[in-house]
Amino acid sequence: MSAAQAITPADDAMLQRLAARTRPMLFLRGVKAGRMALVATLALPAAATRPVLRTAETEVEPALLMERYGVAILAYRFSLPAERPAWYELGGERHPVFSDLSGDIRLAFVSCNGQEEGDRERPQAERNVLWARLGALNEAAPIGLLLHGGDQIYADEILLAHPMTREWARQGGDPGAGASEETIADITEALNRVLLERYLELYGQEEISRVLARIPSLAIWDDHDICDGWGSLPAEKLDSPVGKALFAVAREHFLLFQVGAAPQALPETLLDATGASLSFAVKLPGLTVVAPDLRSERRRERVMGSAGWAALEKALGEVKEGRVLLLSSVPALGPRLSLIEAVMRITPVAEKYEDDLRDQWQSRTHRGEWRRFLKLLLQTHARPGVAVTVVSGEIHLATRGTLAAEKGPLHQLVASGITHPPPPKAYALALSALARLGEAPLKEHPIRLHPLPGKASVYTAERNFLMLERRGDDWETWWELESGATGRMGV
Repeated sequence: MSAAQAITPADDAMLQRLAARTRPMLFLRGVKAGRMALVATLALPAAATRPVLRTAETEVEPALLMERYGVAILAYRFSLPAERPAWYELGGERHPVFSDLSGDIRLAFVSCNGQEEGDRERPQAERNVLWARLGALNEAAPIGLLLHGGDQIYADEILLAHPMTREWARQGGDPGAGASEETIADITEALNRVLLERYLELYGQEEISRVLARIPSLAIWDDHDICDGWGSLPAEKLDSPVGKALFAVAREHFLLFQVGAAPQALPETLLDATGASLSFAVKLPGLTVVAPDLRSERRRERVMGSAGWAALEKALGEVKEGRVLLLSSVPALGPRLSLIEAVMRITPVAEKYEDDLRDQWQSRTHRGEWRRFLKLLLQTHARPGVAVTVVSGEIHLATRGTLAAEKGPLHQLVASGITHPPPPKAYALALSALARLGEAPLKEHPIRLHPLPGKASVYTAERNFLMLERRGDDWETWWELESGATGRMGV
């Protein structure tokens, strides 16, 4: 990155104007005593009157999550009865909510909501065409839950906000070594301003904000919510003063805008009370949503640390019945990568892609940990009355896979990305050819990758999101591609 690419952090007035344009964001906390437990957050100018949230039953006063640069983020904790229709009013609008998750329900899964460079310059209507379709689907037949699988925001460009972060982003070196507390405070200030601006700007877009206000969300993060390749970068970069400042700022904003919580008051849905891992589990009638945090403890030689593994094993160990939807931000089932990695070791020009490969479960660096992960999924899937389905994003393509199991296949559904442009079709065809080699990290449980319903190639190079529907005890899924919806298939 060159100095010419520097960006100027927003001033207070700009941040307040952006905050004034936002809608509420709705987050699921679970189902308790037959009621949907929710948190709605609202950003607004700190000097503005702080509105009351209203439902058909009650009025709710806000709690303050954050106040900075003349912007306040408020949180409203409330619940809705399992009835149709339910609603809440906040910010001058009434928002209908599908609050009965005990019977037939529809869920949506999205990932990769942006691109590495130039995202803000794209025409908004073209950028958000699939968000608009998701909103229309919700209007036609309400969706009960929106799952976010990572890269909800592409924060990479915030590194352009300070000379030291621009230098940090270059390959090698640590420009922040020995930096004074005052310098790190300046870096933190710049990062805070540009990331707050980016979130307010992105989540203030009409097509996105309407969906986030009406469908309760559960989100896990991935690298671009911090910066490209976070965790797969060299340890000296991650653990440097600049790296630590970047992670702390990204983590706080992820919690505020994607979890609806402040760092000092983590919600009960998070499994690690220390906050070292942001893994979560939410138990619903006949359904448990589990999301391991694959970024907070990641290093080049590991995907999760002790806190993440303990959280995941505990969450899956408690599942006794029903469907498990496991959000693995990086796909759990994928093609053999060892051949590509071997070539990259002897091809210096390809070294810049090494971090992308290390991000994958299939990397030979993580093969032992990958086996551990798959064994845990299979053990859970094998229990009577339990079925595991993995949903993932990250790769900017749509595909599906199966892991052979005695009781029937464990399905992996990949949807990516809702706004990220797809890679060239030749890339998808090359990956499809690689997938034909097969993969079997557990010899008795081979992995197979398959085309989407109605498609010939294993990978589909279109923007997309995923839909899942439960009718009675049966689950179906389909992909909403930019060219239209695929056929349905049972999982």
